Amino acid sequence: MGDAHDPVVAIATAPGRGAVGIVRVSGRGLAALLPALVDAPLKPRHAHYGAFRAADGSAIDHGLALWFPGPASYTGEDVLELQAHGGPVVLQLLLARCLEAAAQLDERTGLPRLPRLRLAEPGEFTLRAYLNDKLDLAQAEAVADLIDASTEAAARSASRSLSGAFSQDVHALRERIVRLRMLVEATLDFPEEEIDFLQRADAHGQLRALSEGLQAVLDRARQGALLREGMQVVLAGQPNVGKSSLLNALAGAELAIVTPVAGTTRDRIAQTIQIQGVPVHVTDTAGLRDEAQASDEVERIGITRSWEAIQAADVVVFLHDLSRRGQADYEAAEASIADSLRRHGLQAQLLHVHNKRDLAPEAPALEGGITLCARQGEGLQALRDVLLERAGWQSLPDGLFIARTRHVEALRRCTAHLALADGHLAQQAQLLDLLAEELRLAHEALGEITGAFSADDLLGEIFSRFCIGK
Repeated sequence: MGDAHDPVVAIATAPGRGAVGIVRVSGRGLAALLPALVDAPLKPRHAHYGAFRAADGSAIDHGLALWFPGPASYTGEDVLELQAHGGPVVLQLLLARCLEAAAQLDERTGLPRLPRLRLAEPGEFTLRAYLNDKLDLAQAEAVADLIDASTEAAARSASRSLSGAFSQDVHALRERIVRLRMLVEATLDFPEEEIDFLQRADAHGQLRALSEGLQAVLDRARQGALLREGMQVVLAGQPNVGKSSLLNALAGAELAIVTPVAGTTRDRIAQTIQIQGVPVHVTDTAGLRDEAQASDEVERIGITRSWEAIQAADVVVFLHDLSRRGQADYEAAEASIADSLRRHGLQAQLLHVHNKRDLAPEAPALEGGITLCARQGEGLQALRDVLLERAGWQSLPDGLFIARTRHVEALRRCTAHLALADGHLAQQAQLLDLLAEELRLAHEALGEITGAFSADDLLGEIFSRFCIGK
């Protein structure tokens, strides 16, 4: 990131053509820039319609100008937004005009109107909102999550996090840890006193209640992380067992070509679907068989890519063909695939699904797995339910907040430190120093979520993933 004290400017709307596009400027002392861009004085937080002026006084475009003097703005600094027609050329002209006007000398002072105005880097507007205490770190991340949400449930959860629901829960837990730390420190600072601070304050009860509250937040965070990131599901099996038919049935669209010819799918085909608002990234792969049996080099490459996708999956749906059960060559190939999956250590990810029930109505019931007919859509709901169960999804009644993997890991570390603290508390006379240290580490782990304890490199990693104008 550049110098946080420099004023910055960027196009704040998505690339491409649109009805409206926005150029946003943020920094301190922006008022000197306004007369060079718009004709009339701007009233704070009111929309003003008029011309956006080029250096020679001609109109670049006509649109709305909005002026937000700091600190009552998104970034906490002065913010100017120019809302023009959304053509790429118009917006680039406005962007260039802002930089040009900033470098021009002010007739009253003889100095540049807005020295050091530069192009904003990705996420820099939201980074400034965080640095100026307009948002905490979890809320800032929720801005990006709301923009990137792939389902309605994910968008609603991100909105809750942006409003501060997640942060409030984390702050409440931190305050409870602070109270416990104060008790422990008081006992350490006054060992000569014969008053047992910890026992009188029911430190055991406080720690137990704190751990229970932390577990509840962790459960909700896991669900929120699942809403944000979804789960990776790979359809695997021999050629012509119905993988493409199952992908089409789950997606509700003809995404993959389905023919009776073995090896029709030559490469991975991916589609994201929703199951109860959870994004499920489903990948159809080339049929698995010995590469020596592949019809050509293209199919061999497809088989290699299939194994790459399988090893990265959260759930591997191993599809079986009920209509070919008992055939010697089919069963031998099944055993070979199963052995390869075991050698890759994928037993925990495996979900056995038996397809083509319509072609084998007399087939005996199978233990384990799911039986369905992808072509007719029978049994799909059972498969959806099992996928959600494998993902650990639960419909929590109070509503979810969006969360990231780093949030979940921080909560897990906090849980581990509190568990160690509980053990030290049971031996308080000997281990109070260790108890105090575990509480401190638990406190810091929670602080990482909202940004109370964050390294600069962590901030750079988070905000660099934002779009330029945000």
